[in-house]
Order: sequence, then C-alpha cells, then structure tokens
Amino acid sequence: GGSAALFGMSSGAVLALAAAAGGLAITRLALYEPPFIVDDTRPPLPADYLTQLDELIARGRRDDAVELFMTAAVGVPAEFAAPMRRAPEWSGFTAVAHTLRYDGAIMGSTMSGAPLPTERWAAVTIPTLVLDGGASAYWTRNGVRALTDVLPAAQRRTLDGQDHAVAPAVLAPVLTGFFAG
Repeated sequence: GGSAALFGMSSGAVLALAAAAGGLAITRLALYEPPFIVDDTRPPLPADYLTQLDELIARGRRDDAVELFMTAAVGVPAEFAAPMRRAPEWSGFTAVAHTLRYDGAIMGSTMSGAPLPTERWAAVTIPTLVLDGGASAYWTRNGVRALTDVLPAAQRRTLDGQDHAVAPAVLAPVLTGFFAG
C-alpha cells in the first residue's frame, strides 16, 4: 500500500519506467541516462545479443559475457577489453555476469538504433524528470532527448560536467528538489 517517488539510473531507469507504465503507485519519476540507442550516433546492439549472452553464460564463459556487455552494450572500444580484464574490479563484474541477461531483457529493442516505442510508456503520465550529463556521449544524450519527447509530463535537465558516472553530490540536490516539488 501507499505510493513512492522513484529514481532509476541507466538500465535501472528503464526498469523504473516499466514499473510506472505497469500502474504502480508512483507519484514522481526521475531517470538518469537510460541507455537508449535511437539513431546512428553509435552502433546498435547486435540482433542476437541476448542469445550470445545466454550461450556464453551457459558455457561458463563469464569473462567473455562481461566483455560482450562492455563492448556491445556499453560501447567500450574492443582494444580496452583486455586491459579491463586485468583490473581488480573485473572479478566483481564476472560475479554478476549471469544478471546481464536481465539487463538486456529490460532494454528490449531500445538499443537498436530505431525510434523509441511510444506505446511502451504511453501510460506514464506522472511528473518525470529525465536527466543526462553534459559530458556524456552524444548517443546517450540523444536517447534522453527522445524519451523526454515521448513522455507527456517529462522535463529534461542536463547536469553540467557530468557523465554516466554522475557524482552523487551533484545528483542528490537535483533529486531532492524534484521529489519535494
């Protein structure tokens, strides 16, 4: 029972959108950089991306699954993948590699380079703040712009100097102000 204000970041923003579209009692929605690929400013995900992830995980090739996610979904250049595998953080990524399929499933076709499916979020009429970073990649900012255009009660705000790894000290006051509104 009750209601809530909801914040989601990256693919979590798409999950938050799905919750709002599903009719949950959400009063306000804030979304930071849902990773939509809506044009040709970066390559889309391969059509068989989820199949590739499933096969790699089923074969126990967790390192390769994470590398596929990093290169195909996140957009990390392939030549950076080998050095990333040697980083101390890599073991944390491989520990949750089996969850990458869920990330891909919630994204659906929104990383295909096609316009966003307007009917998917037509029921989201609550006040929504769609945020991006001023230092983020063009494709990310284009996706944020496209989502803002799709949602009837959305406003867009760009956080100067921020990228996908937004600083909590910059983000928190913006969310606090929006949710108090």
